[in-house]
Amino acid sequence: MLISVQALRALAAWVVVGHHFMGTFFDYEAHNPLEFVFADKGGIGVDVFFVISGLVIFLATADKSLTPRQFILMRVARIVPAYWFYTLVTAVVIALVPSMFPDDHLELGHALMSLLFLCAEHPGGYGVYPLLNVGWTLNFEMLFYVLFAIALLVPPSYRLWVVAVLLFLACYIGPALDLTSDFYRQDMVFEFLMGVVIGMLYRRGLFRARAWLPLLGIVLACAAIYQGADVPRVLEWGMPSAMLVMSFVMLEPYFQGSRFMKMLGDCSYSVYLLHDLVLCAGRWVVGHTGISPYLILPVCIVLTASGAFYSYHWLEKATYLRLKRWFGVEAPVVLSRQKY
Repeated sequence: MLISVQALRALAAWVVVGHHFMGTFFDYEAHNPLEFVFADKGGIGVDVFFVISGLVIFLATADKSLTPRQFILMRVARIVPAYWFYTLVTAVVIALVPSMFPDDHLELGHALMSLLFLCAEHPGGYGVYPLLNVGWTLNFEMLFYVLFAIALLVPPSYRLWVVAVLLFLACYIGPALDLTSDFYRQDMVFEFLMGVVIGMLYRRGLFRARAWLPLLGIVLACAAIYQGADVPRVLEWGMPSAMLVMSFVMLEPYFQGSRFMKMLGDCSYSVYLLHDLVLCAGRWVVGHTGISPYLILPVCIVLTASGAFYSYHWLEKATYLRLKRWFGVEAPVVLSRQKY
C-alpha cells in the first residue's frame, strides 16, 4: 500500500467523522464556515474511499496469479470480521440502551440482511441502511469486489472494461429488470473505475512530478469541492476525489517511510466503523448532562482513535491472518510486470 494513499484514507475517515458529528449533534445545521465544510461537504470522504478502493484493488491484483475464489476470500477475511463485530455491538446497544439510538429499531430479519450485505429498508423508516448505518458503503464495496472477481477471469488489460460493463449492468440494467436493488443505481459506483484508471496510470510511471503540481492539484480539488456544482455526484465529488488521490500518489516520495501515516491508514477502517457508536454515546451523555457537544467532541475523538488502534491490531489484523490460514489462501504468485 502506498503510504500517501494511507494518509489520504485516514484523512477521509476523519472527515466523515466530522460530517457525522455535525449530523449527530446539530442535524447538519452549520453556524460558521468550519461547521459548513463538515456538514455540507464532509460526505466526500466516502467518494475518496471509493476511488482509493479501485486503486488498491487494481494494484493488489495487477501482477498476481489470483483466482476469483482467492480474491473473494481475502476480501471477506479483511472486511467482514470487523463489520460483523460492530454490527453485533450496535444490536446489543440498541437492545440494552435504546435511548442511545432513539430512531433505530432492532429486527432480526434486517439484522441478518445487514450481516450479509443485502439491501433492506431500515426499520427506523429512513431509507435503505444496514443496522450499522455507515455500512451502506460496504454494500457498494462488496458489489465491486464480486464484479472485480469476475473480471479476474479475463486478461489484465481488459479488466477495466469488463468491470465497467458489469457495474453498468448491475447498477442500471439490473434495477430496471428487478434483478438488483434500486439502491445500487447511484453514479458514485463509477468512482471505483476512477481508482482503477489511476492504478493503471501509476503503473505506467505517469505520476512522477515536482511537488508543486500535486499541491496545486490538491488546492484545485478542495476549491472544486467547496464551490460545488449542480451536476451528478460522480462529477461534483467523484472527479475532485480522483484528483486528490492522484495528487497524493504523486507525493508518495515525501510520505515513504512514515510509520505514523501508515498506522493512521491502517486504523481508518476501524475509525469508520466505530465512530458512529462513539458519537451516539456522546449524544446520549450530552442529552443527560446538558454539556456542550464541543466539550464532548475531544473525548469522542480520543475514544475513536484509541479504539480504532486496538481494533485494527486485535480484531482486523488478527482475524485476517487467522481466516487466511483457515481459508487456505496462500500468497499469490507474482507474475512478470505487464503494461496497461
